[in-house]
Amino acid sequence: MSLLYPWVLALLPIYVLCIKFCKPTRQTIKFSNTKVLQQITKQKNITAEILKFLIVVCMVVALSSPVKKHTIMFDNTKGYEISLIFDISGSMLEADKFDISKKIVQEFITTRSNDAIALSIFADFAYIASPLTYDTKSIIKLLEYLEVGVAGKRKTALYEAIFLSSNLFKNSKSKNKIAIVLTDGYDTAKTVPLQVAIDKAKDLDIKVYCVGVGNERDYDASVLEYISKQTGAKFFQANSKKKLEDIYETIGKLEKSKIKSNKYIKYQYFYIYFMLVAFVFSLILMTIRR
Repeated sequence: MSLLYPWVLALLPIYVLCIKFCKPTRQTIKFSNTKVLQQITKQKNITAEILKFLIVVCMVVALSSPVKKHTIMFDNTKGYEISLIFDISGSMLEADKFDISKKIVQEFITTRSNDAIALSIFADFAYIASPLTYDTKSIIKLLEYLEVGVAGKRKTALYEAIFLSSNLFKNSKSKNKIAIVLTDGYDTAKTVPLQVAIDKAKDLDIKVYCVGVGNERDYDASVLEYISKQTGAKFFQANSKKKLEDIYETIGKLEKSKIKSNKYIKYQYFYIYFMLVAFVFSLILMTIRR
C-alpha cells in the first residue's frame, strides 16, 4: 500500500503542536466539593482526547489517499484481416497439390493468432466457407474436412472468388486487409470479369497476393501477376512443397502484425475505510460528551 498525497501527513505534527500550545480559554465554575467532579470527568476527558486524536489521524490518512497499485499488462495489437482464397477444383488432386497446400495453409494460420481470418473456396463456383473470425482454430478444423468436389470439379471460378471474398471487407474499418489466392488454373467459369474483380479489391484497399502452384503452364502467371500488381501486392510461383512453405512464410513477414505491450496501473482506494472509522469514533465521542 502507498499514499498518493504523503505530504498531507505533515498535518499530524502540526495538530500535536496545537494540542500542546494552543490551549482553549475555558470559563471557571466554582464547586464546593471538586473531588467527586474530578473523578467523574477525568476518565471522560482522557477518552475524549484519545478519540479526538484518532479522528484527526483517520481523517488525515484519508486525505493522503492510501491506495494499492495493480499493474496490468496488455498488448496493443495492430492485427490484420486476411481472406484465404483456396482453389479446390479437380486439378488440385494432381501430385497431391490439394493435401500439401491444405497443410501449409493450416501452418500459416497458426502464425496469425492476432488476426481475423476468413476462408473462401472455389471451383465451378465460389462461396464463403467462413467469414472473418478470430477463432483461427475453427478455420484450421474446417480445412481438415475440406475436400475437392464440394464446389464442383470441372471449372475454376477464380475471379468470382476474388470478387466474393472482397465483399467480406465491405464494413471493415481495418487498415490492414489482405487476400491470399492459391490456385493452379485459369479462370474458366467466366462468371465475373477480371477487371471487375480487381476494381472491387482496389476499392476496398485489399492487397491480393496470388500464389500459382504446380506446373507454370497450368495457370496464367501473367494474369495472377497483374492482379497482385494492381492491388499493391506480390505474385509468387510454387512448384514444390518447400517453395510453397517459403512463400507463405514470406507473406507472413511482409504483412506482420505489430504488437506493442502497454502497462496500465489500476488503483484500489482505501480512504473510505478511514473515513468510516473516523465517523464511528465521532459517534462515540458525541455519546461520551452527553
